Amino acid sequence: MRYTISALAKALSARLEGDGSLEITGAAEPAGAGPEDLALAMQPAYAEGLTQGQARVAILWEGADWRALGLEAALFVARPRFAMAHLTARLDAGPEIEPGVHSTAIIHPSAEIGDGAAIGPFVVIGRGVRIGQNARIASHCSIAEEARIGDDVLLHSGARIGARVVIGDRFIGQPGCVIGADGLSFVTPEKSGVEKARESLGDQGEIVAQSWTRIHSLGSVRIGDDVELGASTCVDRGTIRDTVVGRGCKIDNLCHIAHNVVMGEDCLCAAQTGIAGSTRLGDRVICGGQTGIADNLTVGSDVIFGGGTKVLSKVPAGQVMLGYPAVKMATHVDMYKAMRRLPRVMNRLFAAEKAVPKSDGDD
Repeated sequence: MRYTISALAKALSARLEGDGSLEITGAAEPAGAGPEDLALAMQPAYAEGLTQGQARVAILWEGADWRALGLEAALFVARPRFAMAHLTARLDAGPEIEPGVHSTAIIHPSAEIGDGAAIGPFVVIGRGVRIGQNARIASHCSIAEEARIGDDVLLHSGARIGARVVIGDRFIGQPGCVIGADGLSFVTPEKSGVEKARESLGDQGEIVAQSWTRIHSLGSVRIGDDVELGASTCVDRGTIRDTVVGRGCKIDNLCHIAHNVVMGEDCLCAAQTGIAGSTRLGDRVICGGQTGIADNLTVGSDVIFGGGTKVLSKVPAGQVMLGYPAVKMATHVDMYKAMRRLPRVMNRLFAAEKAVPKSDGDD
């Protein structure tokens, strides 16, 4: 698809300088841009790349001399990465799913499919499912009985939606995401070693053989509007009540949201984040990659966890946390600096010990 630069400038609320009639078909990094690409050169560091590529038009940093860079037009935006969100939304066609229902799809007679839906090959839709208008469901997805899916939803190939799951409007599920699998809920007939260790802070007492009995998951999952789940991410169903993911949450690839978790609105989880069972998150909580949050905790709104943080106790609202165990970021930085200095401190201590002669009474 072709776009004029003047139309893009209007869509991005950008200031246009130069020839607005130029047309582009895509976007590219400056050095690899062709004559029909919009070069993304939003910082001075990209200036050299513009001379290596063939772009005629670019998004530039404020104050750049677009003529001196050999361009025929330029766009200037107040917040470049925010502009990229709108630009990529226009240029991304998404997966190709033909309108209507593919002949290989298996749909239960009681299922309700909204107007304008596109359902790809080998999709399986169970009893009593309701799918909203303009939903796009790619190949090999499965949607179990009595699930509810809102309008304008996009399920990529291989997504799995469990029984009685409720999903809001404009949801995006990347390939292989699983919503509504059973949670890890098992119990032993006698008090387990884990229970004893928790009570004693480490002592199992007498160790005996144990076996595990499943606690079945009777709840399901409720997901709000405008949520995105990454590839191979799993959200487990609740044991009795539903697991909840609030409106606007964005969850990356390879994350795990365990049974009974309640996430507030607009939370963001980077890859390999794990949130253990029955933990509650407030609104706008941000989890860097490989964040781990233990079970039955409460995390307040507007908390930020740096990458690799391991959370073992409740966290008040507004904190910025880092480390294992999680502490305030400033404290973690001080601890890290102290650890880096520790070898030098120990060397000075050993040197001082050698410099002190032993008294006659010393052995």
